[in-house]
Amino acid sequence: MAPSGRSYQISATPAAILAHLIAIAVTTLVLVWLLHFQDGFAFKSLNKLKIFNLHPFLMIVGLIIMGGEAMMAYKTVPGTRRAQKGVHVILHQLALLAGVLGTYVIFKFKHEDGTTKDFVTLHTWLGIITISAYGLQFLLSFFTFLFPEAAAPRKATILPWHVFFGMAIFLLAIGTAETGLVQKSIALKLNLKISQEGLIVNFIGLLISLFGVSVGLSVILPRRGYY
Repeated sequence: MAPSGRSYQISATPAAILAHLIAIAVTTLVLVWLLHFQDGFAFKSLNKLKIFNLHPFLMIVGLIIMGGEAMMAYKTVPGTRRAQKGVHVILHQLALLAGVLGTYVIFKFKHEDGTTKDFVTLHTWLGIITISAYGLQFLLSFFTFLFPEAAAPRKATILPWHVFFGMAIFLLAIGTAETGLVQKSIALKLNLKISQEGLIVNFIGLLISLFGVSVGLSVILPRRGYY
């Protein structure tokens, strides 16, 4: 007797585990890049590059990694649905806070450095769109699913759109980070020759993309497979 189609379903667990491992690798590489090859980071410093370096750290490790972990909370956090929702919301709050602070930091750097202008590059445009969309998504979701909380039928109608726009904004954040890495590589002239710093920046970009794929799979796949 042929097995049913359900027997071939794949669990979200392998994708989620891979995403966690990639998150650790990305965080490690970003810290090595900014602390070893660059000048570290600081909110206030005479060395303005230290202020700038907060931007990629907050946007990659904060907005993207933490945001991705928030999206996987319903598949990775053990416990009740209420506990999973709590972790989901808290991680998104932290990711949004990191994104807002990262946006503020880059404008602070440009204002104090005085050598670059605002709203010139595609990276800047995408960044403003991303953080604005993230904030709007969070507010609408808060009032729909938490307080005052819509009726069950309305929540069921909105949920697929909540998931879709959440994933779209997450992928937009990754695309924005990729343009930022390319822009920084050109500014540092890392594209002119092979170097350790250039390889690290390239690997950060590749791993961010793989993180996005892994998070996407963990979101769309069921929590438990059927074998």
